[in-house]
Amino acid sequence: MRRQVLRATFARGRITCLRRAVAEQAAYEGLSGRRLEDFVLAVNEVTTNAVLHGGGHGRLRLWSRDGRLWCEVTDEGPGLPPGWMSGARPPAGFEFRGRGLWLTRMLCDHITIVSGPGGTSVTFAAALDQDRA
Repeated sequence: MRRQVLRATFARGRITCLRRAVAEQAAYEGLSGRRLEDFVLAVNEVTTNAVLHGGGHGRLRLWSRDGRLWCEVTDEGPGLPPGWMSGARPPAGFEFRGRGLWLTRMLCDHITIVSGPGGTSVTFAAALDQDRA
């Protein structure tokens, strides 16, 4: 059964508030400790990408389903550039940019990226504590 727990829009200057709301909801749903920190970091990375590269704003949905907490972040930007890396390998060198999707892939149990000229959608999940799920 799918249960929506949070739906929000965001823009530059609102990511910190959104991150707090996600952390609160994720903890309520059963994420704790390192898994909670990792999930919130992934949310921060993907929402920041949407603001910086996806048109300056986006939408976030958070839901619980099948023992996982899911997050979808969408934007209306130009999409990922041709030749972008799928995030399977870390960016080369000491670049400060280009690590968000790679980091999300490392921190979460599942990630799907759909991108085109009308925007990008990143969906990712973390397994919930089975005693509470």
